[in-house]
Amino acid sequence: MLYFVYFSISFKSGGIKVKKIDHLAEIYNSYDTFIIDLWGVMHNGIKLNPKAIEAVDNLMKNKKKVIFLSNAPRPSSEVKKFLNQLKMEDRYLKNILTSGEAAMQALQGHKYGKFFYHLGPKKDDSIFFKIKENNTNLEKCNFILCTGLFDDHRDNLDYYKQLLKNHIDKKLICTNPDLTVHRGDVEEYCAGSVANIFESAGGKVIYFGKPYKEIYKMCFKEGEKTVAIGDNLNTDIRGANNMNIDSIFISNGVHRDEFKDDNELAALSLKYKVEANYYQPQLIW
Repeated sequence: MLYFVYFSISFKSGGIKVKKIDHLAEIYNSYDTFIIDLWGVMHNGIKLNPKAIEAVDNLMKNKKKVIFLSNAPRPSSEVKKFLNQLKMEDRYLKNILTSGEAAMQALQGHKYGKFFYHLGPKKDDSIFFKIKENNTNLEKCNFILCTGLFDDHRDNLDYYKQLLKNHIDKKLICTNPDLTVHRGDVEEYCAGSVANIFESAGGKVIYFGKPYKEIYKMCFKEGEKTVAIGDNLNTDIRGANNMNIDSIFISNGVHRDEFKDDNELAALSLKYKVEANYYQPQLIW
């Protein structure tokens, strides 16, 4: 029989005590449902995090409900294919929900009009494959569908300021509210950065995904003891706050350059106006 001895520290952040946990095993029995982010927790865009896989494996062995909730601007089936390519086993992938999946349902119902302009990379075309004939140009579209940045303009946000400045009378549908993500050690812009530009110019943005309540309602029912695990304070932790559920902040993720040591978490929480209940550098069982 194994006995764990845990050493942890805690401190006040905005009036709430945030506890550093060395192992998820310390607290897992307090929850029924675990809503876990993918990019930044389970993988870094290039390879899986074996410690996080071990944590999920143990949750499932203990009959816990695990849902992977991602702001990927693609259908859940496409994200599953990507995770399979990273060698993630199917037995872990029974419950995947993406912002792209939620947006796709609205698009097919013509909720924002029939014709759209796709602003994003070619790889995201799967989000509108059933209505691809409705993809048109900026002048003719009813709304702008933003899934990310164009492949040949991935680093130049000024390009999008010029592209969109004469079209702020149309709604922009953002299928990934994240501002940035790390692919390995390289930081990349996400659709949320383009949405910010559009809003700053006076345009109206409709967001799908975290931190907005609608997508969480698809993950758990009232009464389930639920905890959200993620590396993004703006989306993962803010989403948990919006739903009044507990959260675990993974500090060695999207905010890695802002978080140098444990004492900086309080200032970081105040900066983003969010509260986490626990934090770990990475998800470890």
